[in-house]
Amino acid sequence: SFGVSSEQTSLPQSVNDIGTLLDWLRQRGGNWQDELASGNSVRSAVNQEMATTETPITDGDEIALFPPVTGG
Repeated sequence: SFGVSSEQTSLPQSVNDIGTLLDWLRQRGGNWQDELASGNSVRSAVNQEMATTETPITDGDEIALFPPVTGG
């Protein structure tokens, strides 16, 4: 868990897709670094559409991160 249900933030100009966003978030340390560590399967969506690391993001986009879940 990231410890927040939602957050608004200003991103550096170098953050322009999901992959660079995830890298930037990892640099925050703590839960962000742990939850987004390589090997963890975190899904993402941009404006309620499933996304990949190459999906571009722009100012005002809503980005959702989904940690892995198990079911049965």
